[in-house]
Amino acid sequence: MSAGDPARRSPLRTALLAVIGVGLLLLGGGLAVALGVGRDAQPAADSVDAGFARDMSRHHLQGVEMANLVADRSDDPEIELLAFDISATQTNQAGRMQGWLSLWGVPPTGGDTMGWMPADHGHDGHDMAGGALMPGMATQEELAELRSLSGTEFDVEFLRLMIRHHQGGFDMAAYAAENAEVQAVRDLARSMVRSQGAEVETMTSMLAARGGTPLPEP
Repeated sequence: MSAGDPARRSPLRTALLAVIGVGLLLLGGGLAVALGVGRDAQPAADSVDAGFARDMSRHHLQGVEMANLVADRSDDPEIELLAFDISATQTNQAGRMQGWLSLWGVPPTGGDTMGWMPADHGHDGHDMAGGALMPGMATQEELAELRSLSGTEFDVEFLRLMIRHHQGGFDMAAYAAENAEVQAVRDLARSMVRSQGAEVETMTSMLAARGGTPLPEP
């Protein structure tokens, strides 16, 4: 089965549709204020704001996908608590970003992946389904390997992949925090920089305590 096969993309696509639904539900209630942006904010589809919202929501959803594997594959309460926090936080943030895209009339998918961020900001991406690149993303092969593990082996590999995932998200958020036009986008990006930086430190310590080492630099 190829990396572009629809069956292998289905978990991420299903999660994306669910998050879009949350954003549309908010819009249906006329809660633009709840999304933190006014209706006068209209970034272009190729802007930093729209590109960040589109790509980071997809980036987050892979983090959620990995975090949701923990319940069935780990027996470590510390890992379970970490995963619950990642899943809840990143689902909420992805829903907010998809809501922004809906308000702006920007399609939630498509576009030039990472076209809003110069290549010399942050490290290289990893192959995603369809061949696009995004910093820190796990490959389909890495996700398949993670799903095959359990217990401490799973915990170590989960932390290794999630540390790299967070580091990629950190680089994306740091650029958006400085270059986005909409204040709400800059504020969310700065919040991600703080939280993901702190979580990388926590996960690095957790990984070392379990006898693991971080993935090599790409």
